[in-house]
Amino acid sequence: MDWGKIAQQRLNEIAKCSLPSAGVTRFPFTKEHELAIGVIKGWMEQANLSVSMDAAGTLIGQTQGSPEARTFLIGSHQDSVRDGGRYDGIMGIVLGCLALEKLKTEGINLPFTVEVLAFADEEGVRFPTALMGPRSLAGTFDPKDLDLKDRDGVSLRNALAEFGGKPEKLLALKRKSQNILGYLEVHIEQGPILENQNSALGVVSGICGIERHEVTFVGETGHAGTVPMSSRRDALLAASEFIVAVNHNAMMQEQVRTTVGSLQLWPDIVNAIPDKVALTLEIRALDDQQRREVQSKAQNLISIVSQKYDVSGTIKCTYSQPAVLCDEGLSLSLKAATLNYCSNTLNLPSGATHDASAMADLCPIAMLFVRCKEGRSHTPLESVTEEDMAASINTVADFLKGFQGQLVR
Repeated sequence: MDWGKIAQQRLNEIAKCSLPSAGVTRFPFTKEHELAIGVIKGWMEQANLSVSMDAAGTLIGQTQGSPEARTFLIGSHQDSVRDGGRYDGIMGIVLGCLALEKLKTEGINLPFTVEVLAFADEEGVRFPTALMGPRSLAGTFDPKDLDLKDRDGVSLRNALAEFGGKPEKLLALKRKSQNILGYLEVHIEQGPILENQNSALGVVSGICGIERHEVTFVGETGHAGTVPMSSRRDALLAASEFIVAVNHNAMMQEQVRTTVGSLQLWPDIVNAIPDKVALTLEIRALDDQQRREVQSKAQNLISIVSQKYDVSGTIKCTYSQPAVLCDEGLSLSLKAATLNYCSNTLNLPSGATHDASAMADLCPIAMLFVRCKEGRSHTPLESVTEEDMAASINTVADFLKGFQGQLVR
């Protein structure tokens, strides 16, 4: 069978479960999500999986194993950003189902249970939180997040309940780690490295840690035509020099990413000197110590430019997530499984957060990246070839078959 062609057809089909938009717009616990659930259920049944939905709205397709068998998990998310592409997240669910369907056609009966997990919300677009599904399984979900609301004032609690979930039973979803063999997530790379190296597949070494900060510079405003240049206390000049310096420092370190993604200034009029600037600084790195060192240098830079321009500068951490390393044994097995389908499989870190980062609190994790055209993601221009998807389906199937001799005792 042409597994890559089937995957492309399925992705084209489920892309229609979307709000009218330039690409795919599918938020959790909406009509579009409900339509997608119906489609995914059909994929799972085609692979001879029993299907259920848990209290967090995660759709689960399970192989028919013995009750005492341990379980291996394959997962990804069904939701998208606004005007997103048709591969990010949902492709991992498609490929997981097809890998199990391939094993079914080959008459392979695995000596352990496999579950394909279609998580409801990874992007965090509708509600100011994410990863409820995997965090519930790992026992790390904070029930206070159920009170968070979307732009229409609908709480996560009410949206989940109306969708058929059970907010009051989320804590009971926690799995026992001794029953779980591991977790695998297949995802588009969301970057250009695989394409640049002419590699269809990549094995992820880990998921970068993230920290976000609010940085503020406060100076003094005045008339743009009357205050001499030498006596100005221009907050925007300080902020500008800080941004350039932070970027330069990150360029000197290969595995660090720093981004100033939001900037506001006051009074924000054409003929007045800016007296206040607020900006966001995000730092990502696979090495947490390296990330902390970059933050320390940023704090020092704030002091330097504040003194230079006679302004005050502050930095406040608003979010912090530690790095997560993929399991060495699973990663080695995954890379071995790629060898018949990809001659130069790369090892690379993930700069983006995935459901796997939350699942790491439950069990060993592994991730397989699939090449995407020009590294584009979160855009209708996302594109993955049928050949590369076929390679990943075959890889996952071989990876699972390899478990019989490596993980099951």
